[in-house]
Amino acid sequence: MKTLGLLVTGLLIGAAGYLWLYGPKTVSTGTEINQALAQAAGAPEHASVVSAEDPPPVSSTAAIPARTPASPVAPTAEASHEAPAPAPATTSTPGSEGTLLLPVQGLSRTDLHDTFTDARSEGRVHDAIDIMAAAGTPVLAVADGTVEKLFDSKRGGLTIYQFEPSGRYAYYYAHLQRYAEGLAEKQPIKRGQVIGYVGSTGNANAEAPHLHFAIFRLGPERHWWEGEALNPYPVLHDGQPL
Repeated sequence: MKTLGLLVTGLLIGAAGYLWLYGPKTVSTGTEINQALAQAAGAPEHASVVSAEDPPPVSSTAAIPARTPASPVAPTAEASHEAPAPAPATTSTPGSEGTLLLPVQGLSRTDLHDTFTDARSEGRVHDAIDIMAAAGTPVLAVADGTVEKLFDSKRGGLTIYQFEPSGRYAYYYAHLQRYAEGLAEKQPIKRGQVIGYVGSTGNANAEAPHLHFAIFRLGPERHWWEGEALNPYPVLHDGQPL
């Protein structure tokens, strides 16, 4: 019996060797081996086992990580800067720098009255406006310019004729109580400079001191005593350009 058992064992070993040498060969991949191992370990059949040799599959529908919204950028000072409001209308004159001031210190536009076309004695028209103020109130140059003439007339009393720099316009101040100290003909004067004081000289009513103010468009001769009278009221009150 012992001899028979050894014979059977030898035959089986020989048959196995024959099959190994001449039989079909099947090579298992790393994936198959891993699947077999997983099944042997009791893993579900649909479980995906990835070997070190097999890279993970790339899905075209893989979720893309959500991008964190960019924080809002605060507007810069330049971007948030609003355009400045338009500058208020000013009373300007061609050929002169700056604006025309009210020629009587301490008054506002609401204190003005249009007396340009008022009748005067001997059939005359006023051709100026009267600005009422207390005697001695400072009279100011309405713009830069030059004192062209200081004149004492029967009607206007103590007067000043001022030419603006271009020589196109003359500003006329009348019924002055007195001139500012040191004022002289051909003297340059600045806008806002005190040039005299309100009074009632000439044919003005002593009980109603005022400044008689006129604007003249000069001719090519640039004569201080003649020119086309322009209404000062819309220029001083409304800011209308000459």
